[in-house]
Amino acid sequence: MGYLIALVRNRNFVLILAVVLGLVFGDYAANIKDYTIYVLAMVMTFSMTNIRSSSFYPVKSLVKPMLVGMFLNYLVYAFVMIGLAYVFIDDKDLFYGFVVIATTPPGVAIIPFSYILKGDVEYAIKGVLGAFLCTVFVTPFAVGWLTGNDGVNSLDLFVLMLKTIVLPLAISRVLLFSKVSPMVNVVRGKIVDWGFALLIFIAVGLNRQVFFSEPLILLQIAVVLFVSHFVLGLVFEKVAKVFKRDKVKMMSENLLLTIKSSGFAVVTAITLFGQKAAIPTAGLAIFVLLYLLFLSFRKDLTDKKSNT
Repeated sequence: MGYLIALVRNRNFVLILAVVLGLVFGDYAANIKDYTIYVLAMVMTFSMTNIRSSSFYPVKSLVKPMLVGMFLNYLVYAFVMIGLAYVFIDDKDLFYGFVVIATTPPGVAIIPFSYILKGDVEYAIKGVLGAFLCTVFVTPFAVGWLTGNDGVNSLDLFVLMLKTIVLPLAISRVLLFSKVSPMVNVVRGKIVDWGFALLIFIAVGLNRQVFFSEPLILLQIAVVLFVSHFVLGLVFEKVAKVFKRDKVKMMSENLLLTIKSSGFAVVTAITLFGQKAAIPTAGLAIFVLLYLLFLSFRKDLTDKKSNT
């Protein structure tokens, strides 16, 4: 029984389970599709309690990591992903799904994994914060420009950013400074993991027929996501080593470059372009998970070698 409870609490297991359940029981996803924005707002609120208010000060120390976070997350990653999607993806809705991913903010998982992978946690927090704030203004403009405003109202998208980023960030500050803060620390992981899992279930479930009937499309999506995470991340490390970049900061920058918020991408894609555009975002969740596992296993292997 204890093993089963531990398994249910394991983030990796929960996200994989969401994909499997989406494929098996995906017909039920349509019944809860309309609640995705509320689930995302809750997940983002609890996720952002990972960002300590002390990280905002001194303001001068925010500038460089915030700019680095913006540059890696919105320029380098977006350039690679959109370029690959333009080459490999013919379907307009699927391409729009990649546009959403490219302009999605970084995943808050960057912060705990910076600690796990011996990166610079404070640097990661500030980089994530900078990219989040940048999202509010960059995403409405970028999505509208890259899709030719195809059915997208920039003002509506800006309002969506306020609902899913600015408002959750404000509420997270209230939670941190209120009497419920200790309780938030206890339940945060469970709410975030299961909330993201629910969003992935919806994205997979709404498109379960594609997963079963169109393997070529899935292969094309997989190629774009594999290169945008594994290849881009490893190339970045090689380049950083050539320029003798500090290893601790390099790890956090690698995460800022490659880890996107899959839950945010799912909701934005569904809201703006419909369920088919959410297929790449469902794949995003899988590849982000695989890349984080790869980095974790690589670190464990390196640690074992250094101890022998």
